[in-house]
Amino acid sequence: MNNNSGNHNENKKPKGHTKDNRPQFPKRAVITGGMPYGNKTLHFGHVGGVFVFADVYARFLRDRIGKENVIFVSGTDCYGSPIAEGYRKAKEKGFEGSIEDYVRRNHEAQKKTLQDYGISLDIFGASGLGESAEWHNKVSDGFIRRLYELGHLKKISTAQFYDEKAETYLNGRQVVGKCPVQGCQSEKGYADECDLGHQYMPENLIDPKSTLTGETPVMKDVSNWYFRLPEYNDLMKQVVADMEKQDNVRPVVTKTIKEFLEPPVIYVMNNYMDIYKELAPKMAPHKLIEEPKKTSFTIEFEELSQRDEACRMLTERGVRFREGKTLVPFRLTGNIEWGVPAPQLEGEEPLTVWVWPESLWAPISFTITYLASQGKDTELWRDYWCSDDAKVYQFIGQDNIYFYAIAQIAMWIAQQSADFNSLSARPADGQLSMPVPVANNHILFLDKKASSSSDIKPPMADELLNYYTAEQLRMHWLGLGLGVRSVSFQPKPLNPAAKPEDSDPVTKEGFLLSNVFNRIIRTCFYDTQKYYDGYMPLGQVSEDIIAESEKAVLDYEWFMYKTEFHQVTYVLDSFIRKASKYMAKAKKAADDVEKAGDGNADALRREYLINTFHMIRVAAVLLHPLAPDGTQMVLEYLGFDESFWSWDNIFLTMKDLCGNEESHKLKFLEPRVDFFKKHPSQYKSEEN
Repeated sequence: MNNNSGNHNENKKPKGHTKDNRPQFPKRAVITGGMPYGNKTLHFGHVGGVFVFADVYARFLRDRIGKENVIFVSGTDCYGSPIAEGYRKAKEKGFEGSIEDYVRRNHEAQKKTLQDYGISLDIFGASGLGESAEWHNKVSDGFIRRLYELGHLKKISTAQFYDEKAETYLNGRQVVGKCPVQGCQSEKGYADECDLGHQYMPENLIDPKSTLTGETPVMKDVSNWYFRLPEYNDLMKQVVADMEKQDNVRPVVTKTIKEFLEPPVIYVMNNYMDIYKELAPKMAPHKLIEEPKKTSFTIEFEELSQRDEACRMLTERGVRFREGKTLVPFRLTGNIEWGVPAPQLEGEEPLTVWVWPESLWAPISFTITYLASQGKDTELWRDYWCSDDAKVYQFIGQDNIYFYAIAQIAMWIAQQSADFNSLSARPADGQLSMPVPVANNHILFLDKKASSSSDIKPPMADELLNYYTAEQLRMHWLGLGLGVRSVSFQPKPLNPAAKPEDSDPVTKEGFLLSNVFNRIIRTCFYDTQKYYDGYMPLGQVSEDIIAESEKAVLDYEWFMYKTEFHQVTYVLDSFIRKASKYMAKAKKAADDVEKAGDGNADALRREYLINTFHMIRVAAVLLHPLAPDGTQMVLEYLGFDESFWSWDNIFLTMKDLCGNEESHKLKFLEPRVDFFKKHPSQYKSEEN
């Protein structure tokens, strides 16, 4: 199947969803998790908003299409002004190492946290450290050179902030002001983008201040290389039209893309109408849009350069205005010292690559680094990134949609040819393929947006492990529905408004496993040990149990394809509770018959164990990507090898897997063993 073809309806869920009509998955896949900056350790939003979802999908695809066909990559984003600014502050507080030492310390801390949460990355690289940095420098140089050689870059001279007191140019987060984009709810605007990802020309930042001195910086002209992003408006419209036909692209992605494909506009307060009318004849041809109930009017242009000139005129007359969202040239280079070396394309002074573009192709660098670490041909990266039978799934937060679903895709398309008219939104086999952006909405903390740069400081990911197990947190975050809406994370131990008698919303999904599923597994093991010397009874599974199990598998597979993880957790909740209900009823029937001295007890007991073990098997396979530690323990006690997880065997029964009943004995289960554990503090709470 050509995954880049125009046929986007092959995965529409059919009526009577059956084994013969299932969603199609690629033969190979790359999963990426958003890169955390190298100036910090991980707060809960990094893990609970992105990495857990990426990990579950990577684990699922390993089971679904084969472990050898999946590469899961991420890494520390080592460069950019946030890191330089963080290092400056760390030095003020006594840090004595180099900026590389500073980044390495944070990288190692991030890596450990991800391991503690069971994030199964094949590589967690670092764009500025070790072998991954060497490959990243090569990839960055080659990527930018090709864009230049194909004619898709241009050098633009723009005004950059300069702190006269510190006698230095200011980059990125060394400048703080207010975002000039109309309607933006950002708490902070930086040099040329706000913390919600809106981009603008630096001179339009409102009330800028230098973080170095607190002074208002001046503007000085500097030249940098830019990608011609506004020219890709029509191609991006084709991209978003295709995305809207795909079932595994979330509406938040397409909605956000379309917001940036609007014409360049300026919003001006109505009280400046007289000045506008005076300047209008000098402006390029434009459209005036007045809406009676609004406090502002809109000026719409055809070209971005026309809007920029109009902004200059309005600024000179002291008019306050906001710019609408639109595509602007995407800056590739800068003059910050700590960065990836940029190629000197026309003999200019040495520059570095701006952090955002290089982070977009960093997953390619990490893929190559991983292949090299495995002793494989590094050119195999193309089999994952440029092949019709492969797919890249990029897990991001909604604030990063502009970069990963607009700037990146446009640059991918630009790599095809120097002939702009031949560029296609549907790449041919061998060209960089269109990734699937999987964007989550904001994960809030106690009903407020939490970020490391906001006034509401989120708990660090490590801190939460003092109250919950990693699998409890994984199950909870997956069930929140972040793919649909922004949701608040409300851990009772960290909620000052929580009452002692209140239940903890974070433990609900985990207790399904530690209470209900544990009980199902233990009951079957103990009865097998008591009545059959630990040998699993094998036989024909009841038709209704087979039907219920197949429905759970097919529904789960469909929701996994659509990356609707909250629906996945719902399928599992429903199936495990049905298994519990069936087991309780069937076991009681067998026990009652035994008490009555009826010789039919053994047949009833065998039937209930055969059926329940089948449901345990199905539930364990479906749970494997979500709760890997607990399900691995189930596998150990069941006594199977890793092929147990393969979806090639998903519809098999225990009899199919075991063959001879006498040959398969379960590992002995001691009393009160938990496969899915609670946090030690929760056991103490129950005792009290």
